[in-house]
Amino acid sequence: MKLLWDLYFTFAKIGACTFGGGYAMLPILQREVVEKKHWATDADLTDYYAIGQCTPGVIAVNTATFIGYRYKGLAGGILATLGVISPSILIISVIAVCLSNFADIPVVQHALRGVNACVVALIASSVIKLGKSTIIDALTVGIFLVVLALAFFVGLSPAILIVCAGVLGYAWRRIRGFEHNGKGGEGK
Repeated sequence: MKLLWDLYFTFAKIGACTFGGGYAMLPILQREVVEKKHWATDADLTDYYAIGQCTPGVIAVNTATFIGYRYKGLAGGILATLGVISPSILIISVIAVCLSNFADIPVVQHALRGVNACVVALIASSVIKLGKSTIIDALTVGIFLVVLALAFFVGLSPAILIVCAGVLGYAWRRIRGFEHNGKGGEGK
């Protein structure tokens, strides 16, 4: 039971620090879930995050659910999900009551701009860290560059890009498996 509450409070802490949405959550997830708690590896986190982007719902909630479920089954998935959404529900409720009274105050507007700039820096830090561990060969460099170009210039849905990149990576692995072992099985 203690581990379940640890899941809830860890994800509540992550949820409380997630200004800017699911993308801003990534560096906090890396620190808490991968480095401190060892509930997942960087590769696992990348996989959960990718799956969280292609499944219906909020990325932060989906990722928390996947991690909680993997670590402690159904109860872990539920408590991680509740943990990550609890602070948002509380904060949004308070903001909804108060913000209309303070939204036009310049100090509040400047503070929100500062938070937004911080979120961009955190996302960039996560992209660089994940890029170092996932862009490791010519194929992954190629996929990265094509997806980056399609995302910026064509505006394709992230879900479509992720599914296509996954299919391409899988197909490449299968083709390379045929070449390496000549049997048609998985290879290096």
